[in-house]
Amino acid sequence: MAVKATHPADQRGDPTLTSPSRVGSFEHDGLTFDVRDTGPLDGTVVVLLHGFPQTSTSWAETAALLNERGYRTIAPDQRGYSPRARPRGRFAYRSSRLVADTVALIDTIGTGPVHLAGHDWGANVAWATAARRPDLIRSLTSVSVPHAGAFLRAMLTSDQLVRSYYMALFQIPWLPERAMRSRPRFLDRTLAKTGMTPAQIARVHQEIVLGGALTGGLNWYRAMFLQRPTGLRGRVPVPTTHVWSDGDTALSRRSAELAGEYVDGEYRLEILTGVSHWVPEEAATTLAAIIDRTATAAGELS
Repeated sequence: MAVKATHPADQRGDPTLTSPSRVGSFEHDGLTFDVRDTGPLDGTVVVLLHGFPQTSTSWAETAALLNERGYRTIAPDQRGYSPRARPRGRFAYRSSRLVADTVALIDTIGTGPVHLAGHDWGANVAWATAARRPDLIRSLTSVSVPHAGAFLRAMLTSDQLVRSYYMALFQIPWLPERAMRSRPRFLDRTLAKTGMTPAQIARVHQEIVLGGALTGGLNWYRAMFLQRPTGLRGRVPVPTTHVWSDGDTALSRRSAELAGEYVDGEYRLEILTGVSHWVPEEAATTLAAIIDRTATAAGELS
């Protein structure tokens, strides 16, 4: 059962607010971000954050199913991915800037607090946003990537460090981009091993490699060591569900098991069997139901 939205004025308690309108883009930090806004305009808002190496299109199937349940879904192409939002240098991709982008999007939507879901790097941003600005978040659904503190602890207590070897390689300037462009078959094989389908791999080439988003996406990794230590300890007070799939080659089960230790609100861990890392596309029906359940439970608690 989907959460039925109230009018934006009801959500904020301000009868002077105007009716909602589509958000095709928003501006922040002198950058312009493209947005996919679908579903009923008066539906409860769910913001969907994508990961690497993908764009908002990775959420298309899950968004359509949420739209059928009455939700309005808003999926931005994030910093480094939107053609008009690709600043140079890793410092522009610090966690604080990524969170600020999400906050700016929520402010642009103008309907008050939203339900937030993120996959891969999008999950990392979603965790940080929920910890730093819980006033803007009604519920959190994180997919694959756990809280940053849980991820670090898993590196020290499981095989997570081995699984994350590629993060060290991505720190090298320019070389990873050049290798991916000059050796497309190697990139294809690497992505296929993670569970990507041929159609998904073709989309990576079109949207990321040929689309000019590769360096911007890699800069998220290059900025990861610029995060303040406080970000590893931030706690999330809103209702939260973390989703982990046992076919994920990048994230360990231990990282998922530790995620709940950073949540003060209602928490649930969902483990999907036989599913790879690419959950929003491979298990869209299940994920849409999980997001719906998390949002519904949050509505009952409020």
